[in-house]
This record gives sequence, structure tokens and C-alpha cells, in this order.
Amino acid sequence: MGLMHHCFPPVTRPDTRLLVLGSLPGAVSLARQRYYAHPQNQFWRLIGAVIQRDLGPLSYEARLEALLDAGVGLWDTVAAATREGSLDADIRLHEASDLAGLVATLPRLQAIGFNGGTSARIGRSRLADVPSIALIDLPSSSPAYASLPFERKREAWLALRAYL
Repeated sequence: MGLMHHCFPPVTRPDTRLLVLGSLPGAVSLARQRYYAHPQNQFWRLIGAVIQRDLGPLSYEARLEALLDAGVGLWDTVAAATREGSLDADIRLHEASDLAGLVATLPRLQAIGFNGGTSARIGRSRLADVPSIALIDLPSSSPAYASLPFERKREAWLALRAYL
């Protein structure tokens, strides 16, 4: 059955203009209590390209600060689930995150980017009634999604720049 896993608290400020939503932190991230902690996950390279900043050398706290300073927030679409391992395909949803509740606290929000198909499927269903916010499906930054080369992922993610 697997352990019950919970997402981390949202990383946002009132001036957040772009919110990037994953599905649920993987095993390495849960163990380290950090978003996108798996060394093969391309998230920090991809979002760094979006905000035009090399986030690789920074500490985790400094990375989060750089995102917030650029108007970018982070959270996950799954609040609680069971999952064996780290694959999205193995998530058994128990509770979705209160995305509409969070969006209501972000008056400057322009767009939401979904990091991967599972995030998009859950997130879009929860945000169907939220007007005037662009919803953007992104190729997953996960190492499990290796069929698309980094440069192609990067091109897709760079579309987020328009909302910063």
C-alpha cells in the first residue's frame, strides 16, 4: 500500500505572478524535505532558464529566494497520497491541494505552469472555475521523463517568461 505522503507548504509571496505546480515530491525530495531534490531532476535548470539565473550553485534557501524575487511560486497539486517509489503513475490520490484557495491569496497571479502530466490533470480539474489565469502544461522535469531532450523541455518552459 505504501506510506501516506504529504506535499510541502506552498512557497509564495503576495506578489507571485507565476505558480509552478508539481504533483507530489518524490522519495529523495521527501527525505530531504526540499522541492526537486533529486540530482537528476531538471527543475532547477529549467526554472533558472526562465528567470535567467543559474540556480545550480545556490543553496536551497537561496534558490527559493531567487524564485520568489522573480515572482515565481511553487507548490504541488497533490496534498496527500500513497505511493511506492517516486513515479507519478504510482500515486493514489487521497486529497488534492486547495489550489483555488491558494490562488485567491495571490492577487497578481498571471499564470500557472503544471510540471508534468499528472500535475496538469489534477490541477486543471481543480482550477476549471478560476478565471483569467493562463494554465500551461509543461514537460515534466522528472528524470523519469527522459524521452524528451533537455533543450526541447527548455523551449517549452521558456514560454513561462511572458508571465514574469
